[in-house]
Amino acid sequence: MRVIVQRVSSASVTVDQTVVGQIERGLLILVAVAPTDTPMEIDWLVKKLASLRIFPDDAGAMNRSVLDVRGAFLVVSQFTLFASTRKGTRPSFNAAADPGLARDLYDQFVRHLAATTALPVAEGRFGAHMQVASVNDGPVTLILDTSLRE
Repeated sequence: MRVIVQRVSSASVTVDQTVVGQIERGLLILVAVAPTDTPMEIDWLVKKLASLRIFPDDAGAMNRSVLDVRGAFLVVSQFTLFASTRKGTRPSFNAAADPGLARDLYDQFVRHLAATTALPVAEGRFGAHMQVASVNDGPVTLILDTSLRE
């Protein structure tokens, strides 16, 4: 799995002019699933996301996790994170999982994130054309890849 994580002051997802998910302070997580991903990647990723110290403490240093600040998560599926632009100018998405597997692991990820952290978890709509709005706080943006364990 590959994710883009942004520390946000607020974020929302709109589908067909209807807000389907939104949060205030927390993490916006854009998620892509690879064909080789398994539930084992989900466990590692959830633990990493919950414990990332990317929120400021009283001195302004990034020493607090989303758990420490009682934030929230907004999870959005985004297979385009596995795009390859190596050849030509039209991206190839062959490295992304097929929609059936991706949906299953995405749903497992969302459920595991909510159960493990007990924090609010909002989400976009899998496979839909979405408009994602966010206020990136910092800005702080990280890339995590379970195949690299970083």
